Amino acid sequence: MTTTAASEVLVEADSGILTITINRPEQRNAMSLSAATAIAEALTRLDDDPELSVAILTGSSGTFCAGMDLKRFRLGERPIVEGRGFGGLVEAPPAKPLIAAVEGWALGGGFEMVLACDLVVAGSGARFGLPEVKRGLAARAGGIFRAPRVLPRAVALEMLLTGEPITAQDAQTHGLVNRVVEDGAAVGTARALAASIAANAPLAVRASKALALDSRTWTDEESFGRQSAYTDPVFASADAAEGATAFAERRAPRWQGR
Repeated sequence: MTTTAASEVLVEADSGILTITINRPEQRNAMSLSAATAIAEALTRLDDDPELSVAILTGSSGTFCAGMDLKRFRLGERPIVEGRGFGGLVEAPPAKPLIAAVEGWALGGGFEMVLACDLVVAGSGARFGLPEVKRGLAARAGGIFRAPRVLPRAVALEMLLTGEPITAQDAQTHGLVNRVVEDGAAVGTARALAASIAANAPLAVRASKALALDSRTWTDEESFGRQSAYTDPVFASADAAEGATAFAERRAPRWQGR
């Protein structure tokens, strides 16, 4: 296990899982440029390191992220990384799976970072909101168009137009959240979920995520016609042969990622 710390973000690698923790508790983990840069670097590491399979994004001290640091915004700072967008994430999520482990508030850009993740685990007291209209702003880090994709249209519009948050329970009911757990248990549950992903063939996981996301606007006919570019390399891989062999021999597979 290795642990490194940028000034405002903690990054820990263990058993193929990279845990990224926003660590600005006095600002309720509001996003700064330095934190966004550290997150972007961690996500690049995730995709480049064959020993890493999945990442968890969370916040310290019982808060996920309160959005953009408005005090720094007033001074002209924007927590935007070129090529990655707000928080070093929203415009270019990693190719490998990313799980949000949410405790407390995920507001504004913080919620938009959640929307850029693949799976979400939330403490029962978590709250998700897009309060930009209350500050004379707009949710342009993906919230305006991603929220209506994962939430019912009426629910997403109410969040966007009133600025009022929803609960973890409502978020789960509407399909945004995979698991609602006791407060304080989000990271532990996310790690168990991440371990389930990390146990699988990395090429298959990566291709499955890519195709699931890229095909959102395709018809079924287009999807069947275009999926071979994603799935043929998986079926032709050494890992596919290993999966069948391990099943026949009743043992755990030994993935090579090729």
